Amino acid sequence: MVKFLSSTCIQRAIERLVKVHPFFGITFLVCKQQNLPIGKQREFTLDKFAKAHMDRIHKLHPESKFYFQPFMSNDQKKKWVTAKYPSSGLQVINTQSFKSAFIHTPKEKKWGWSDSYIRSLSERLNQNTKLCVIDLAIWVFKDKEWDSKSTLQNVLDFFLQHYRITEEEKEQLFIEGIDSYSDIDHHFQEKCIDWSTFHQFISLPPDAPQDRGAVLSYLSLTNVGPAASMAMKPSRRLNIITGDNALGKTFLIECVWWAMTGIWAEKLAYPKDIQKRSEISYRLSNGQAKATQYRTTYNISQGQWTHDTEIPSLPGLMIYARVDGSYTVWDPIKPPDFSFLKNNNFLTFENILDGVSGIIEGLLRDWVKWRMDTKKYPFDILADVLKTLSPPDMGELRPGLPVRLPNDAREFPTIIHPYGEIPIIYLSAGIKRIVSLAYLIVWAWYEHKEKAKLYRTSTENRMIILVDEVEAHLHPKWQRTILPALLCVQNCLSKELEIQLIISTHSPLVMASVETCFDNQQDKLFHLDMNIETREAELNEKEFEKRGQINSWLVSPVFELKHARSQEAETAIENAKKLQLQNSSKLQDIVSVHNELLRCLAETDSFWPRWIFFAEKHGVKL
Repeated sequence: MVKFLSSTCIQRAIERLVKVHPFFGITFLVCKQQNLPIGKQREFTLDKFAKAHMDRIHKLHPESKFYFQPFMSNDQKKKWVTAKYPSSGLQVINTQSFKSAFIHTPKEKKWGWSDSYIRSLSERLNQNTKLCVIDLAIWVFKDKEWDSKSTLQNVLDFFLQHYRITEEEKEQLFIEGIDSYSDIDHHFQEKCIDWSTFHQFISLPPDAPQDRGAVLSYLSLTNVGPAASMAMKPSRRLNIITGDNALGKTFLIECVWWAMTGIWAEKLAYPKDIQKRSEISYRLSNGQAKATQYRTTYNISQGQWTHDTEIPSLPGLMIYARVDGSYTVWDPIKPPDFSFLKNNNFLTFENILDGVSGIIEGLLRDWVKWRMDTKKYPFDILADVLKTLSPPDMGELRPGLPVRLPNDAREFPTIIHPYGEIPIIYLSAGIKRIVSLAYLIVWAWYEHKEKAKLYRTSTENRMIILVDEVEAHLHPKWQRTILPALLCVQNCLSKELEIQLIISTHSPLVMASVETCFDNQQDKLFHLDMNIETREAELNEKEFEKRGQINSWLVSPVFELKHARSQEAETAIENAKKLQLQNSSKLQDIVSVHNELLRCLAETDSFWPRWIFFAEKHGVKL
């Protein structure tokens, strides 16, 4: 198993390298790796090797020609340098500022270290502060694979070896600096850092398209909902909300929708106490270091929520899937108007199937139309999304040929089952929900791209998907795969698209399903619980832990069962335990409890050995 340096460590290293001269972060490393001789010259194209080094280490944005330079600069706000930097700005540094460290003939491609290069470099260190090895090592090897047993000391040692750092150089120029990372809990993570993570603490390069859309980074509720106050800080990728019924999971998702769109999906939230100030505040982040904060308060005289500032225009594409199978969609280019629908802003399965005039063609027409398109777009995307979201026991959800049904002029799309091609309207509730979700995701993305062309604007690079009770109608086997599948959907739509998922669940199978893909750097688990003292709901962020068997999730703090058994079995076992803890137990009490255990527990239950030993020891004949 391999691992990578964590984004927290990389961010820390970038922040600390701002005091390091770029010569030490680039030229020195290039010359050391290429084993530049001391006291003599050799043929050496420094510009060429410096460019190769920067191509490998300083190219962070996949579409930019600029290099990110984390080192010292005359203007610390300008951290991006042009593609000419290795042969222009860096060349000036090498031939003028650090001239004494080299043996070099101007206009010739011959270089060598001077005999006194170490002393010369030592004198150039900023305020006589030595270079921190671990900062440079983390930056240089930020995308290197490490084995599961690696530590920061291994990273440091590998750096020294890779760049041929001598003992004298170590003594005169470097300190290790590992202690400066001791407060970070996780030095490594499962996935390599990519631009979407870099962009959380690094600005866009000058030639990159400006970010559109936003993700929710903070939501705070005061005097509204099931508690006097409640706050959450969602992560950028996956956010799971758990908790008992009636504690506010759906309400929290509704407030997320309001924060991102400024429109209540159904009924607006009402103050908990009309005598007190009610407020919903939130922050929307579009990848910049500082998120944009907004606040909205409840105006009692107007009976509505009003923003203290202008409603934000940042939110990207949004899809909200409710537990009853209805959906609503938000497109920042031109939001569809569902307000005239009987069920407010939500499309029912029938609306999705037959469409809504002027807004959505509907699954029946779009499916057939997309299939007949010679480019097979976006039909191929729909097929990919269906394949990704497919249940494990039935094989892939593959589109079949459209069919006509008796007494109906419409053509119905079909799904290929092992036992035949089944028209959409005859699918099970679980498959209907997933097929309609797949269609809505593809339709929303396709429609958004078409609107972008029509209104001559760029497409969004962020989508937020809200799913209330993601396991609804799904067989346990499907519950174990649906959430990891949703995380993969963005790969079907666009490589540039970033999806933030906020879902609620009651299912231990769903929780177990993400054990292999939950990333503490970009995912979070939240739990709603009832505070016994205040009699109000509390939202707490929980550390995600792998628990193995599904039963272990049932008895975890997320679901809070004492036993992964029936209610009667739990009561019987608890009574048995109390009896075992007593100093003396009556025979008739033991027999009574034993009979109740016989009624409630299976013959193979793990509690039996413990109980039988106790009962026989106290004279009960079994």
